[in-house]
Amino acid sequence: MATIALYSNKGGVGKTAAAVNLAYLAAESGASTLLCDLDAQGSSTFYFRVQPGIKRKARGLVKESKKVFDSIKATDYPSLDLLPADFSHRRLDIEYAERKKPTERLAKALEPLRSAYDYLILDCPPTINLLAENIFTTTDVLLAPIIPTPLSLLAHRQLLDFLDEHGYHAARVYAFFSMVDGRKRLHRDLIAEARQSYRHVLQTSIPYLTHVEQMGVHRAPVGVFAGASPAAAAYRALWAEVRRLPNSPTLPG
Repeated sequence: MATIALYSNKGGVGKTAAAVNLAYLAAESGASTLLCDLDAQGSSTFYFRVQPGIKRKARGLVKESKKVFDSIKATDYPSLDLLPADFSHRRLDIEYAERKKPTERLAKALEPLRSAYDYLILDCPPTINLLAENIFTTTDVLLAPIIPTPLSLLAHRQLLDFLDEHGYHAARVYAFFSMVDGRKRLHRDLIAEARQSYRHVLQTSIPYLTHVEQMGVHRAPVGVFAGASPAAAAYRALWAEVRRLPNSPTLPG
């Protein structure tokens, strides 16, 4: 199983929209896919029309247990399941801090799922804490959306610095630009600058388009209600690029 995290230490950058659309595209390709909503706000869970909540016996994502399967929900789309958000996720970092090997707890909790799915896609909350360190430890590829603004680029630099300082593999981090308005010179200039400054910036950018915002109205991936739109094409291009990443040999073809 390949684990892909959509992560940013800055909110409002299109992380959840990307997680939902990439999970949908992975399943559409025929790969068995599980989207894990780690954000207590439950935005991915909302998009897939699933009620939030982890069954109490499953102990959420605190420890390794096959009971975690009891909380998995089917979505409306073949080969795509969802592990929904739960309000208790806001305390995962506290739960992990009280256990041995606190940065490895998420990996152990997800271990029973590895033989059941080709892809596990994590929609992550925008924080750098112990949960984030678990995410860094667990994932094969970390996709970091960036809005072409100075503050968003600053947040990405802070993320890379944190990874370097704490011994995590920054080579697994791939940035892509989100909510891009190609008419704005600032956006064009910052994207060009970032491509020179950072090694791992994907070529695909997600445009700032109404169809992405309408996901909340339709409660569905863009490809479901606007499959011929430029936004849907952008997510398809992003998914194709992610599948070709050189440090992701475990990804199905």
